[in-house]
Amino acid sequence: MEEERIISAKSKEEDLTNEYSLRPQKLKEYIGQEKVKERLDIFIKAAQNRKESLDHVLLYGPPGLGKTTLANIIAKEMGGDLKVTSGPAIERGGDLAAILTTMKENDVLFIDEIHRLNRSIEEILYPAMEDYALDIIIGKGASAKSIRLDLCKFTLIGATTRIGLLTSPLRDRFGVLCSMEFYTDEELTEIIIRSSHILGCSINRQGALEIARRSRGTPRIANRLLKRVRDYSEVKGHMSIDYKTARLALELLDVDDMGFDRIDNRILDAIVDSFNGGPVGIETLSYFVGEELDTIQDVYEPYLLQKGFIVRTPRGRMATEKAYIHLNKLEKFNLNKDKPTLFGE
Repeated sequence: MEEERIISAKSKEEDLTNEYSLRPQKLKEYIGQEKVKERLDIFIKAAQNRKESLDHVLLYGPPGLGKTTLANIIAKEMGGDLKVTSGPAIERGGDLAAILTTMKENDVLFIDEIHRLNRSIEEILYPAMEDYALDIIIGKGASAKSIRLDLCKFTLIGATTRIGLLTSPLRDRFGVLCSMEFYTDEELTEIIIRSSHILGCSINRQGALEIARRSRGTPRIANRLLKRVRDYSEVKGHMSIDYKTARLALELLDVDDMGFDRIDNRILDAIVDSFNGGPVGIETLSYFVGEELDTIQDVYEPYLLQKGFIVRTPRGRMATEKAYIHLNKLEKFNLNKDKPTLFGE
C-alpha cells in the first residue's frame, strides 16, 4: 500500500525523529519556492511595519513540499506561537472554539488538510477570520442566545493538496494564496547537503545529486532517502556517500533513476500494456492497480504529469512517448502513434 512506500510524500512516523531539526527556522534559510518566499517576505515585512497581524495564508500543492515548515517560519517571523491541527481533527465547533480562544496576538493557527473541514466548522471559522470574533450559541430552541467573543488578531494558515475541494466562501477569505511547486534537482541537492551536516554524515555533491534526482521533487522524500542511504553507507563501511554508494543504496530500495518505484511503474505498465496506451478512466486505473482513487490523484499522478509521462484527456489518462521509453517499449509507441486517440483527444 502507499503508506509503506519509501518515496511516499505523506509524513510517516519515522520522519518525526529528525524532521524538526532538519527544518529551516528562518525564511532566508528556506531553500526553493522562490516566488512564494518573495511574496511572503513582502507581506510579513508590511504587516510588521504596520504592527498588524499577517493576512490569512493558503498554501496549496502536493504533500511534502514544506507547507508546515513555512507555517513554522511565518510564526517565528511574526513573533508568535504556532498551533498545529488538521481538518479531520476538528470534529465539533467546541474543538475549534477551544483553539481560537487560546490564541494570542500574532499567533499562527495552521490547519493541514483544510479542505476536509466540516461545513458547520467552516461557518464558525468565517467570523473568526474576518472579524476576529467567535459566535457561540447558548441554549436551544426559542431560548437560545448568541454571544460574540472577541479574539486576538491571529493568522490562519491553511494547507491543502486539493484546492479544488475548498468551498468558495472559505477560499475567498484567504488574503494570500501560494502555490507550492516541485523542487528542482539543484534545490534538492542543496537541501540534502544541508541535512547531511545536521545529521552528521559526510556526502559529496555527486552523491547528493544522485539522491536528489530520485526524490520526486520533494524535500520530505529527499531527507528520507538520505537517511536510508546513510544507513547503507555506514553498514557497508563507506566513509562518505558518493555517487556509487548512493546509486547502489537506492537500487536496493527499488527507487529507479526517475524516482519511480514498483507502484509508479505498475501504473505506467497498466496504461501502456493493459489499455494500449490509453485513454483510461481514473477509476478504472485505480481499480486495476489496487490503489485508492484519491491516492492515485493526490500522490502518484501529480509527479507523473509534471514529468510528462502521462497526460489527461477528456476520456482519461494516456501514456506519452516518455513512458514508453522508460519502460523500454518504444516500438509499441511507434505502432500506436497513428491512433487518433493518442493526439486528438
